Amino acid sequence: MSNNLTKREIVLEIYEKTAFPQKEVVATVQLTLDIIQKALAEGRNVELRNFGVLEVQRRKSRIGRNPNKPAAEVVIPERAVVKFKAGKVLKQLLKKIDIAKL
Repeated sequence: MSNNLTKREIVLEIYEKTAFPQKEVVATVQLTLDIIQKALAEGRNVELRNFGVLEVQRRKSRIGRNPNKPAAEVVIPERAVVKFKAGKVLKQLLKKIDIAKL
């Protein structure tokens, strides 16, 4: 069993707490994710107060190695990546995690 939170679990929890029709909750969650994805794809950062910021950053081109052929160098091209920076409230909650259980 995975310890990851899934979109389905988010939908079910919202449904249980609000009693909104599940179909509407699914549509709203998906629309929210689509809007975030579109903004990131346009190079915009996504700031969610007290939760965190999704930042689009540029990763420079670099030389890498194929583990199966370590003698051969491979050029890894420059690309855009998304980095997450936790917000103040999330940082405080993360301090309470029992590291031994991770």
